[in-house]
Amino acid sequence: MSARKIVIFGDGAIAELAHYYFTEDSDYDVVAFSVDADRQTADSFHDLPVAPFENVADRYPSDNFDFFIAIGYGRLNQLRQQKYVAAKAMGYRCASYVASRAAVARNVPIGDNCFILENQTIQPFCTIGNNVTLWSGNHIGHHSIIGDHSFFASHIVVSGSCQFGERCFVGVNATFRDGCIVGDDSFVGMAATVSAEVPAGSVVLGSPSEILLPDDRRARAIKRSYFKI
Repeated sequence: MSARKIVIFGDGAIAELAHYYFTEDSDYDVVAFSVDADRQTADSFHDLPVAPFENVADRYPSDNFDFFIAIGYGRLNQLRQQKYVAAKAMGYRCASYVASRAAVARNVPIGDNCFILENQTIQPFCTIGNNVTLWSGNHIGHHSIIGDHSFFASHIVVSGSCQFGERCFVGVNATFRDGCIVGDDSFVGMAATVSAEVPAGSVVLGSPSEILLPDDRRARAIKRSYFKI
C-alpha cells in the first residue's frame, strides 16, 4: 500500500519539525508546503514546493492529498484554529502525528491535526480533541479530556479526571491535581501548580498558583505580550 501524501501548512520551525517527524516516523509522504500568499518568501522549503494557501487545492486536491497545520500557539491558538477550519472547509482530511515512542492507551480517541511528540504517557479513558499539540514528555492521567485547539508544552503532569476546554495553553512543568477543570482560552504558565477550577479566559501563574481572572489588567497584559492578543 502506497504512503498517503500530505501537504504541510507553514514554513517555520514547527513546519520543519512536522516535516521531520512525518518523514521519519509515519506512513505519510510529505510532498509540499503551503503558506499564505502574502507571507510567501520562497518557492521551495526543504527542497519541496511551496504553494499559496489560497489556491493550494488546485495543485493538491483534497481527494488525493491530506493536510497538516504546522503552526504554534499564536493569538492563544486562534491562528492554528483558523487555518484548521479553513483547510477543513476546502475538504481536506487533516492528518495527526502520534510518535511511535509515545505510550498511548489503546482506547484513547485522538482527533485530527494533532501533533503528539515522543515520551508521552496518555492513560486509559482519556480523550484528545482536534488540532491539539502535546510537546515531548507529558503525563496525561486517566479519564482526562483535552479540548480542541489546545497546546501543551513539555513535562506537564495532568492527574486523573481533569478537563481542559478549547484553546488552552499550558506551559512547561505545570502540574494539575486530579479533577481540575480548566476553562476555554486559559493560559497556565510554566511550573504552575493548579489545584482549583480555572474559569475560562484566566491566567494561572506560580506555585502555589494565583488565578488572574479575564478582567484583571495583569491577565490582559500577559496575553497581549505573550500571544499578541
